[in-house]
Amino acid sequence: MAAQTVASTAHTTTADTAPVDLGTAVALSCRECGERTPLGPVFACAACFGPLEVAYELPAGDPEALRKAIEAGPENIWRYAPLLPVPADVATKPNLNPGFTQLIKADRLAAELGVTGELYVKDDSGNPTHSFKDRVVAIAVEAARAFGFTTLSCSSTGNLAGAVGAAAARAGFRSCVFIPHDLEQGKVVMAAVYGGDLVGIEGTYDDVNRFCSELIGDPIGEGWGFTNVNLRPYYAEGSKTLAYEICEQLGWRIPDQIVIPVASGSQLTKIDKGLKELIGLGLVEDKPYRIFAAQAEGCSPVSAAFKAGHDVVRPVKPDTIVKSLAIGNPADGPYVLDIARRTGGAVEDVTDEQVVEGIKLLARTEGVFAETAGGVTVGVAKKLLAAGVLDPALTTVVINTGDGLKTLDAVSPTTGPTAVIRPSLDAFREAGLAG
Repeated sequence: MAAQTVASTAHTTTADTAPVDLGTAVALSCRECGERTPLGPVFACAACFGPLEVAYELPAGDPEALRKAIEAGPENIWRYAPLLPVPADVATKPNLNPGFTQLIKADRLAAELGVTGELYVKDDSGNPTHSFKDRVVAIAVEAARAFGFTTLSCSSTGNLAGAVGAAAARAGFRSCVFIPHDLEQGKVVMAAVYGGDLVGIEGTYDDVNRFCSELIGDPIGEGWGFTNVNLRPYYAEGSKTLAYEICEQLGWRIPDQIVIPVASGSQLTKIDKGLKELIGLGLVEDKPYRIFAAQAEGCSPVSAAFKAGHDVVRPVKPDTIVKSLAIGNPADGPYVLDIARRTGGAVEDVTDEQVVEGIKLLARTEGVFAETAGGVTVGVAKKLLAAGVLDPALTTVVINTGDGLKTLDAVSPTTGPTAVIRPSLDAFREAGLAG
């Protein structure tokens, strides 16, 4: 999970003054002051420097007709095209077509955790590059096309780098992405294999972020679409599709509780936005829901602020095995606090040891091998249930954002063969494995 936290002036493109076709998107709106900006490759409000997000003229009319149209659409995020900043013919363009991943009814995990209501795992490891980042990048690609960019770029903690590399290869863009130099090897290889430029930066993700803020303001960056910088308002909208899918897969109903991992916080804020949109369109019943944010203890600035009752998130230097969540200065941290408090949720963190326990627990009970961020959500859910904060009788969804094959180092020291034996039945019996 990666996000730009330092605003800068976006480069203009030949498309800046021309009309763009991004479907029902009509403008960019400042989250702080409400000032509207024409659609374009910008991410900060000129009036107050607040973050911009996409404003729409969403389809009005019969909710049942809209439900049926969605259900008849492709089995990927483009079934929700009328609710996203993409052209109506987006499904015909070269894209990775992510989404509509499994919502797994996790009865065995529920029994282990003492959950008596329905427990589900939204497993986004089934996306093309095996993380939820394919959703957000797919939207960014369409914005890049609309604004005439030729290179796709990003600052990344790993998953985004792979998603950008793959999407650029499919769509015919050049890619150049930037990562901390010490990422998990699986993520490095997956980001590099698509043939684009992969640049390791000596330092943390926040150092990478600062470098990219310089690059986007330099002539070198002319014609570059940074998915999580000058394309960030569009990119972030991809996370809404998690909310759409969860509700549709639950029979068009909102779960009572959702546990979401937090790095920049963008995913959580957009899931909340997606739920509110579904309510506004009449696609789901308007009912209370609670959102819980999950962080690793070694990079938990939002959790610390929540527990201290603060509205400001104090940056930290990450020190955790959960590199995909290791953003010490989260751009959307204050908004995560607002949503957790507004919905009656909470922000909690777990140790690296509890992360590994969460990964193994999910694998052992449901056959889902999550990356470290998934271990965080499972670990936090377990911790909140034990503390009586999560209600075990309610319908709960826990989000797994990626595949455990990307973060093997987290579990490999304590995971391996049960036994190594001679190829004989006697040896098998001697090892105590006969039943």
